[in-house]
Amino acid sequence: MKVALRVTVMRKPGVLDPEGKAIGRALNALGFAGVEEVRAGKVIELDLEAESEAAAEAAAAEMAERLLANGVIERFRIERIAAG
Repeated sequence: MKVALRVTVMRKPGVLDPEGKAIGRALNALGFAGVEEVRAGKVIELDLEAESEAAAEAAAAEMAERLLANGVIERFRIERIAAG
């Protein structure tokens, strides 16, 4: 079965996020008041062929642990999406 997944990778709470800080400063400079904190991350969409949704999610988790996210400073979330 084909399974489409989205892996969202974000810095862990308490880890400095210089990209998020830069985006926040730029938004304030552009006049967007009220922006208190910005955190930046990355989104990876995967189309996987697997025996089941659970198998696809397990494979995506292994991919995230081994390559897509730096476990020391980042965390990840996996969600099923509509196949594109």
